[in-house]
Amino acid sequence: MTIRKLRTKRDDQQWILDLALNMRGRVQNFERDDLETPSRAHNYRMLPKQWRLKGEHDERLGRQAQAQGFNSTACAHFDHAIEAYRMAQHPIFYDDNPVKLDLYSRLSDVVDRRAEVAPYTVERVEVPFDDGKTISCLLHLLPDGRKAPCVIYVPGMDQTKEAFPKVTGNPAIARGMHILSMDGPGQGNSNIQKIRAVGDNYERAGAAVIDYLQSRPEIDEDKIGIYGVSMGSYWSLRLASYDHRPAALASGVACFNPNNTIFTQSSPRFKQQFMYMAGMDDEDEFDEMAEKMTVKGYVDKITCPTLLVTGEFDPLCPLEDAVEVYGDLTGPKEMWVVEDQFHPLWGIPNLGNLDCHHYIIDWLSRALLEDKTNDERVAYVAVKGDGPFGDCEWQPPVGPGEAYF
Repeated sequence: MTIRKLRTKRDDQQWILDLALNMRGRVQNFERDDLETPSRAHNYRMLPKQWRLKGEHDERLGRQAQAQGFNSTACAHFDHAIEAYRMAQHPIFYDDNPVKLDLYSRLSDVVDRRAEVAPYTVERVEVPFDDGKTISCLLHLLPDGRKAPCVIYVPGMDQTKEAFPKVTGNPAIARGMHILSMDGPGQGNSNIQKIRAVGDNYERAGAAVIDYLQSRPEIDEDKIGIYGVSMGSYWSLRLASYDHRPAALASGVACFNPNNTIFTQSSPRFKQQFMYMAGMDDEDEFDEMAEKMTVKGYVDKITCPTLLVTGEFDPLCPLEDAVEVYGDLTGPKEMWVVEDQFHPLWGIPNLGNLDCHHYIIDWLSRALLEDKTNDERVAYVAVKGDGPFGDCEWQPPVGPGEAYF
């Protein structure tokens, strides 16, 4: 019998994580009321199977709709199948695991099938990176292929390039912009290739993606924006400090300084997952690396207009942390603090039960298409207010390092 060595000191608390999953339908972000996991999943090891079963059903429905010529319906079902297969493979954080590889293959197959019925072109892009490997991307192009701004979507730790945007209701396409979503180091296909989320790998990968986009005739090379969420909020800030070509940056669902709370005070699932993404089994080695995961000393180098978006009580980014990052920005800047919200900012009453994507893409479209941004504006997005573009300017009552309650 082979006994698997525990990666982290908190791995022996798995029973608590299983209990939380069973009681709350979540493996992290326990503050939220909505379920994140399939209702039949009662412990962590059940997640891949239950998500796979949902993916198989959604895929069957999509194939039937496609066979009948109902492409719009097929596209919607394939969107759901892609999300289910993505969620099925994600909890398996071990290299070369046969179940993970099978689920990832199913995910890729449905992405290609969806492209057959999509109302616009969704193109696979492989951007050359280190050692003959590639950064895998999905490029969503406007239906007429005209030259236009492009947003680079930087996914979070628990996302891949397939997570956003969906083809159905793509907010960037609706606003007249192309959008590319990337599997940066440690994400999606980069995990399969063992491209690790360490050092400046993400910044270099993002710069390579910008190089590629500037070579495309459909892309306005001076109007490339970046949109990062969750761990992508950290990576996007670091990328914009490393490469000054982006014309606008939106960093939302805040996790600006991962060296603060995510790996120490939140669900152990975060650390388990990121150690896999970094290719590390030694917790002490990982802790040493994680200490350097900060935007302090970097954001003052960002030159483009920048939007920060955070939940008022996000445990992955205490408000005083967000206030400090905002203060360190030296260019045009704006911050939205979303009342009584946590992590992430999906389906929230402050935005009429929409995801934050819609409003952040609105901000980016105004910045990239109209060259209009605010400066030195902090908005408090009330639960029953009129959204972040209304009359909601706010002065945070705490400064850097002062605990917010």
